[in-house]
Amino acid sequence: MSTEAADCVIVAGRRTPFGRFGGSLRSLRIPELASVAIRRALIDAGLEPDTIDELVLGVNLPGSDRSIARQALLQSGIPESRNAYTVDRACCSSLTAVALAARAVRSGDADWVVAGGAENLSRVPYFLEDMRFGHRIGAITLTDQLVISCPHTGTPRAVQAAREASLHGIGREEQDEWAFQSHARYFEAAERGRFAGEIANVDLARFGGSGVVASDESPRRTTLEALAKLPTVYDSESVTAGNAPGLSTGASALLLSSSRAARRRGLAPLATIEAHARVSDHPDKIASVPAKAARLVLQRAGLGLDAIDLIEINEAFAAMPLVSTKLLGGGDPAATSALRRKTNVNGGAIAVGHPTGATGGRLLLTAALELRRRGGGRALVTMCGGIGEGEAFVLRVDRA
Repeated sequence: MSTEAADCVIVAGRRTPFGRFGGSLRSLRIPELASVAIRRALIDAGLEPDTIDELVLGVNLPGSDRSIARQALLQSGIPESRNAYTVDRACCSSLTAVALAARAVRSGDADWVVAGGAENLSRVPYFLEDMRFGHRIGAITLTDQLVISCPHTGTPRAVQAAREASLHGIGREEQDEWAFQSHARYFEAAERGRFAGEIANVDLARFGGSGVVASDESPRRTTLEALAKLPTVYDSESVTAGNAPGLSTGASALLLSSSRAARRRGLAPLATIEAHARVSDHPDKIASVPAKAARLVLQRAGLGLDAIDLIEINEAFAAMPLVSTKLLGGGDPAATSALRRKTNVNGGAIAVGHPTGATGGRLLLTAALELRRRGGGRALVTMCGGIGEGEAFVLRVDRA
């Protein structure tokens, strides 16, 4: 391995289809999902598993499983002598995994690292948290982690998102319009074959099932009228099941190295990681923290928004891209509209799905591939996570 500071590039990447809650992927364990994306990324790069020095995997809701990255490494055929570790930073987990992998490459600690994330929200168990030492007469309470609330404040995420949207003058109608657009953009991209180089099919026979899952299960052809009829959830002002993603299943994997290591193998990078930023804020500021992370990563890259060709902002709720683009646009309607036209151009998590630990890796992969289709440029990728946390990257694809 090298001992000199290096740049870091994404050489290859894949994701599984993102399955709906209780869908075709519901029985797969998280390491199994991860191994599908990892194996296919290695095949795309033409690299043997023993090339890999290290694996970093983001996981948010592991359920009763443990040492998930280590299991994924072994199931992917990477030698048992290699190291792996699991990262939890809520929805930011796979972006954090990529950042840590990039740090290892840049420092010379590793030449080739796989980073990404995986999640199966259909397998999250109920918990009996007070049963270890017995239980007296009375009701037994099960705890469900899928009632998605802030663990610090206890406020449902949907309520947090709706409140912050309202604070910035963004109501139900605008959120429904963004959700409708997410699905429409997704189907347009799918019809043009935009996901062909992104998705690794899941052969269920490998895991004791039958059939092949080759496409995302959550996108739906809907209408604004149908979205408007949906009730709000968790007593929020404006969040519904239509303007938020479902509870999803899937994995993403990116293969990282220095450009020098890639050249030695005769590989052309998908994209160069120009900058990364990690931020935190008040636990309620989940819709605005992507903008805060975006500002910091642009500052570190020495760039303005005018240098950015594409933006990916995770649609944990429609409020996230709407609030964050409004803040980044300085409240100016024309500037905000211009930013939104280049945000999530192939649809976002409302359509694709949001397996929390894996989504960040998908955002990076989607951005890199779309930049290559356009002949190069720069992409800003940003998202919220956890208790007021945020993370962002700037990617560059050199113009031909």
